[in-house]
Amino acid sequence: MQSPTLPPSLLPALQRVMRPLVRLMLRKGVTYTGFAELLKEVFVDVAEREFRLDDKPSSDSRISLLTGVHRKDVRRLRAQAGGHEASLPKVISFGAHLVSVWLNSSPFCEQPGRPLPLARLASNGGECSFDGLVAQVSKDIRARVVLDEWLRLGIVRIDEQDQVHLETMAFIPQRGFDEKAAYFRHNLHDHACAAVYNLTEGGEPFFERSVHYDSLSPAAVTQLREAVNADGMQVLIGFNQLAAELEERDIPPPDAKQRITIGLYFYTEPTPPTVDNPSTASSS
Repeated sequence: MQSPTLPPSLLPALQRVMRPLVRLMLRKGVTYTGFAELLKEVFVDVAEREFRLDDKPSSDSRISLLTGVHRKDVRRLRAQAGGHEASLPKVISFGAHLVSVWLNSSPFCEQPGRPLPLARLASNGGECSFDGLVAQVSKDIRARVVLDEWLRLGIVRIDEQDQVHLETMAFIPQRGFDEKAAYFRHNLHDHACAAVYNLTEGGEPFFERSVHYDSLSPAAVTQLREAVNADGMQVLIGFNQLAAELEERDIPPPDAKQRITIGLYFYTEPTPPTVDNPSTASSS
C-alpha cells in the first residue's frame, strides 16, 4: 500500500533516474541481489544518521519502520557499519590541486586559465618545471611518480623537447576506471544532493538548470557539443580561479570549512520516434 505522503510523481522519477545506473551495473556485473544488499545498507545508514528524533540514536525497530528493512538486517548492518568516505581519494584530490596550481599560479601559467608547457626536469626548467610544480604542492611526492601516473591516465603528454603539456583543462582522467569512478561518485552524489535539496527543502535553492531541445540534427548536436566543451570549460576555469583566490585570502577557522562542487554537463541521445513535440528550450 502506498504511503499517503508519497507524491505520485516520485516513483516514476526515481525509476527514470535509476535506468543509467542499472545500465552501468549490468555492464559491470552487479546483479540485482548484490545491489539490493548494498541498498539495504544505504537505507539503514541514512535513516540512522539523518532521521533521528531529538538528535538521539534510533532503535533498530524505528529504523526498520522507516526503511522497510527487516529488523534483523538492521541490527546486522548497524553492527558492521564503518566510516563512509565523503571526499575524493587523496591521490585524486592531490592531482586536482596540482592542476589548479598549474592553471592559476605563476610561473606555471601564461595567465590564469592558460597553463604553460613545463620542462620535465628542474635541471632544465628550474622552478618553472614539472618537478617545480610538484614540489610547490608537496615535498613528499616524487614528480616522476606523478608524471608516470598522469601519462597513464592521459592527463598530460610529453613533446619532443621534453616538455610536459596539460592535456585536459581540469583533472579528468581519460583512462583508468578507478579514477573515473572516483569522479563519478563525487559528481553524481553532489548533483543529486543539490537536486534533492531543491525538491524537499524550503531554503534558497541551489543553482541547477539545463537546456532541453528534442528536434536537432546530428550536425547541430555536434556544434553544440563543441561549444559546451569550449565555452563551458572556460566558465569552469573562471570559477576555479575565483575559488582558488578566495581560498587563499579568506581562510575560515577549522570548524567552519565548507566544500563546494560546481558542474556543467552535456548529454544527447536519439529522440524516440513517438515523440512529436515542437523544440523546447526549458530549464529545470
